[in-house]
Amino acid sequence: MTPMQTTNIRPMRWRDIEPVHDIESISFPNTTWTVEMFWSELAGAPETRWYVVAEQGERIVGYAGLMTVGADADVQTLSVASDVRRSGLGNRLLAELMAEASRRGCTRIFLEVRADNDSARRLYERNGFEVIARRPDYYAPGLDAVMMRRSIERVEP
Repeated sequence: MTPMQTTNIRPMRWRDIEPVHDIESISFPNTTWTVEMFWSELAGAPETRWYVVAEQGERIVGYAGLMTVGADADVQTLSVASDVRRSGLGNRLLAELMAEASRRGCTRIFLEVRADNDSARRLYERNGFEVIARRPDYYAPGLDAVMMRRSIERVEP
């Protein structure tokens, strides 16, 4: 990302699923969500889901999704295209999800991340998430998940 290039974060639309799936396939080759899974997730928006994309011009360069139930929120997914990683975009996408969870009255936000995904774990730890459990073989045999949680401030509508 060049300094002159702006990145816009907006709600995900149906037409965004294909470019999002392209990023997903590269980011998570062993556990890629199907196009149908993204369709299903968007079908739950806005009642229980909130999905956003980051775009530079006409190009989708990242995405993130949230599920909310009562006072709890769960980060469903978050990824950034490989050529724009380490630009702060992951932080922006995560901040958008936390803000939406707060607007929806949630007080806790959870996520699962691959135990060996050090860069993602650092992102979440920098944003106040703490490890609460480990799920062996969650993603595949030998691919454990770390469950993380943080409290969030509730914003009254």
